[in-house]
Amino acid sequence: MVGELAGNYSTVVLMFGFAVVAMAPALVISRMLSPRKRSNPVKFLPMECGQVPTGEGRTQFMMQYYAYILMFVIFDVVAIFLYAWGSTILYLPKEATLPIIGFLAIIFAAMAFALYQSGRRDVW
Repeated sequence: MVGELAGNYSTVVLMFGFAVVAMAPALVISRMLSPRKRSNPVKFLPMECGQVPTGEGRTQFMMQYYAYILMFVIFDVVAIFLYAWGSTILYLPKEATLPIIGFLAIIFAAMAFALYQSGRRDVW
């Protein structure tokens, strides 16, 4: 039991060990090559293309782009699920099509509602 469990995680431990072995020399070499002198405090001031910034640092975010971002994220996740389902569709029974049709119905209903709401609010 313990041997099987250790066998299952041996590749993970091996990859972790490889990461440590690869990371340690990189950190040591970068520390040895980095300059020892403290830099000028002017370097730590916020600059915009070499100019000292003026005015308010925060601006109002346009909400019309927020809807685009949300729709992109939603359909990106849907594409992942559809790819996983589509790559195994030949090996699945025909009853496995019903859940994906339900999933797509929910997603497209949410999209239709979002488009309806955006039309009402003049977002898009």
